[in-house]
Amino acid sequence: MLKVGVLGAGHLGKIHLRLLNQSQKYNLVGFYDPNNENAEKVAAEFGYQKFNTISELIAAVDVVDIVTPTLSHYDCAKEAIQAGKHVFIEKPISNTIEEAEELITLTKKHNVKGQVGHVERFNPAFIATKNMIVNPMFIETHRLAEFNPRGTDVPVVLDLMIHDIDAILSVVKSKVKSINASGVSVISDTPDIANARIEFENGCVANLTSSRISLKNMRKSRFFQKDAYISVDFLDKVCEVVKMKDAPEVPGDFDMILQNAEGVKKQIYFENPDVESNNAILDELETFADAINNNTTPVVTLEDGTEALRIAYQIIDCFKK
Repeated sequence: MLKVGVLGAGHLGKIHLRLLNQSQKYNLVGFYDPNNENAEKVAAEFGYQKFNTISELIAAVDVVDIVTPTLSHYDCAKEAIQAGKHVFIEKPISNTIEEAEELITLTKKHNVKGQVGHVERFNPAFIATKNMIVNPMFIETHRLAEFNPRGTDVPVVLDLMIHDIDAILSVVKSKVKSINASGVSVISDTPDIANARIEFENGCVANLTSSRISLKNMRKSRFFQKDAYISVDFLDKVCEVVKMKDAPEVPGDFDMILQNAEGVKKQIYFENPDVESNNAILDELETFADAINNNTTPVVTLEDGTEALRIAYQIIDCFKK
């Protein structure tokens, strides 16, 4: 089992601690949190070993799980990587592109692995449909959340939209051609609601909307491609797949047939992929353990995390124009 330690024992950090403690692939050594009062409370309540410094924790483990505020991701990851430790970094990978690119360079230099916590890649509804998403030409996403002061120190693009950016980049195998976007600050000092239109070189267009001042929560993505429509509900973990094929010469009584202006007839049919229940956070952590043990590529590489961050900042730059 890999010895793992967690940096950061806030809301998400405590979730990581609990899951790593349950995992059969990790041996949870302990955690570090700069807020000593919080650290003492977590140690007393759950029995996890509290370390007094980041360096002491890093020295005691094989893998460092970084669940700290984004501004500290780079410094924490750099110290861990230079000590020869593998790093799991919660999204976004870092505060700047330059920091992210340096982390990639360091992992190669020190021959360690890194993964970014883009957890929606492990959403069971997305997993169930991902192999069906082939060359999508139009994508629409809505990620809406009720207001929560936690996370408002960064634009909604880095807080929420980056999940959909990463998911889209994982299925569209083409370079980004152009980006247009607008954002509005309603409550926070940074934009609370944003819309972006990403055009890819292969002709695909993605329209993304994110808000953290919505009256209800929604996390839906719709993928349109030749002869298929695929809907993924990341919140309720359900999916819908509608496909078309050439209509039979003699349709059945219950066949759904469409005929276009040219007289071509298509039959509509539905597929219901099996959505297997899972714990996405546990899965992302354990697949990282598999990548380390088997010397394979992590599901969400540091390069993936960097590209998602790059597109996010290009969207944010549009707000200033």
